[in-house]
Amino acid sequence: MREAKLRVHTFSISLDGYGAGPHQSIDNPLGIGGEELHEWILPTRTFHQMGGKSGGETGIDDEFAARGFAGIGAWILGRNMFGPVRGPWPDETWRGWWGKNPPYHTPVFVLTHHARQPLRMEGDTVFHFVTGGIDDALEQAARAAGGRDVRLGGGAATIREYLQAGLVDEMHVAIAPLLLGSGEHLLGGLDLPALGYACTEHVPSAAATHVTLTKRG
Repeated sequence: MREAKLRVHTFSISLDGYGAGPHQSIDNPLGIGGEELHEWILPTRTFHQMGGKSGGETGIDDEFAARGFAGIGAWILGRNMFGPVRGPWPDETWRGWWGKNPPYHTPVFVLTHHARQPLRMEGDTVFHFVTGGIDDALEQAARAAGGRDVRLGGGAATIREYLQAGLVDEMHVAIAPLLLGSGEHLLGGLDLPALGYACTEHVPSAAATHVTLTKRG
């Protein structure tokens, strides 16, 4: 049995369950309206620290944001979370959305169907490109985490795949008070109780409702 837990944190969805808006593109990576899902985290001290800034608000939203970095030794991302390039990698020009110093500071395992050499960035972030599927990515990430947990960053399709396989141990969802109407749905069609999940925490703030789902057993 793997020791590392697989955790989802600060994944924002709309009231109607969408984790991204429609018509995602390089200029609009979260789709139409998608950026508004994350307004709850922008003022927090944790978000400011991620950007190398001081200040920021404390309180409920910051507490949930900070949890997502505690005890994390590696990350897993779907390919769309790494960038908009589709199909075989034409070259290694695309190096992520985040500039030279991404906010991960750990090994990051990117799910893809197309092999690519590891990409070392500033701040101890190293992107590894995994072609062996979700189990292989989790095994590699758990090993790289060195006794700490693995954070699953998304996107929605990747989280759904890990949920369907019953591999997510804990998931924090921030429900933003807006409707998107369409886009990429997070939980539609998943029978979470049958998969062993239960709501173990729900805390409202002025900007979002924070819900934690935990895998029983």
